[in-house]
Amino acid sequence: MIIYNVTINIDESIHDEWLRWIKEHIPQVLGTGKFDKATLTRVLVEEDMGGLTYSVQYRSYSREALDAYYREDAEKLRTEGLKKFADKMLAFRTELEVIDEYTVNFT
Repeated sequence: MIIYNVTINIDESIHDEWLRWIKEHIPQVLGTGKFDKATLTRVLVEEDMGGLTYSVQYRSYSREALDAYYREDAEKLRTEGLKKFADKMLAFRTELEVIDEYTVNFT
């Protein structure tokens, strides 16, 4: 499994508007059929550049599904956010390969 992580720093002046938008955007990304789950988190560090930082982790079904997302959907979905928030948002993307998962089992 591949996690497609998008980390975004948001200028405080657009924070509330961006947060409403991202909560609509995430279901659109999931609607591509390339991911089975997404998690929206706030990064708990103070950035030197200011603003608030979030991470969206999309769990892709496979490397092939993520590659298909890049080919078929990514540009359109990225462009929408860039047009809307332009220079008030900075994003970077990371791919993470899940090697193993562990859970605590209290029985």
